Amino acid sequence: MESHHNNNPETSWGKRLFITMMMNLVVPAVQIAAGIMAGSMALISDALHNLMDFFSILTSYLALKIGKQGPSLYQTFGYRRIEVLAAVFNVALLFGAGFYIAVEGWIRLKNPSVIQGNLVIWAALLGIVANGISTWMLSSGAKENLNMRGAFLHMLIDTLTSLGVALLGIIWLFRPWYWLDPIVSWAIVILILYSGWGILKEALLILMNAVPPGIDLEAIQKEVESIEGVDGLHHLHVWNPSSGTIALAAHVIVPDQMLGRVDDLAKKVRASLLSRFNIDHPILQFETKAYESKELLCTLYKDNHFSSHKAQ
Repeated sequence: MESHHNNNPETSWGKRLFITMMMNLVVPAVQIAAGIMAGSMALISDALHNLMDFFSILTSYLALKIGKQGPSLYQTFGYRRIEVLAAVFNVALLFGAGFYIAVEGWIRLKNPSVIQGNLVIWAALLGIVANGISTWMLSSGAKENLNMRGAFLHMLIDTLTSLGVALLGIIWLFRPWYWLDPIVSWAIVILILYSGWGILKEALLILMNAVPPGIDLEAIQKEVESIEGVDGLHHLHVWNPSSGTIALAAHVIVPDQMLGRVDDLAKKVRASLLSRFNIDHPILQFETKAYESKELLCTLYKDNHFSSHKAQ
């Protein structure tokens, strides 16, 4: 039952990524041709941005497929974290596109040229429709998966970019304000940097095994120690193996007792962690006394010191 619940959304995400990828291969080709004919750097930048999104979505699609593979003897955690790496790569592509747009905008600001507004409008409208559909298709997955959120962000920015270019085309039909071309391009760059930073920060926190946002370690300790039969909890670690999972590892101190009673207690602890903190992958080590200390956190120095002491 649980497997069915987890796999259905990801299958749907894969199909939506594939459709989005195909649209981001066709639309840029049309926009590049139209941009060259119209003489609009903003339209060409929008097209190149969309073309980069083809490779970005391709990365997300492959990461989603690879991430479905289960654990192996050499990858005991499976391959889910590759989706986080894909998100970092996608942000890098976004930043690269932003740098290119900024440089080209500066060149156009120094040497403005006549732009055919009507051609720009039609090509931009094509981008709005295609990117808008892609944004809508990826919106549900963006709420649950960091890799999908990166792809969704690409499509949202592309939709806004195409909208801005279309508005420019309308203005150019009535006013020769061609200097707006680079100004709008730089505004898009600011949007790219601002939105991409959020995903990059979250991805780096996952890669660093940081405590997930909203998780209070002291609250976890208090909750577990309030369960009848638990004398203490220490050496606590909480991290994201991937963007959709929260794992926990901890030592739980209990009175000396039969192993069967500990199993029943473990079920209570796991149920409490899942309901209160959404921790779905707890790893619990039960012991009758703390082998070294009762401190909540376990430092790397103390772990190394303990290991070397045992080896001697």
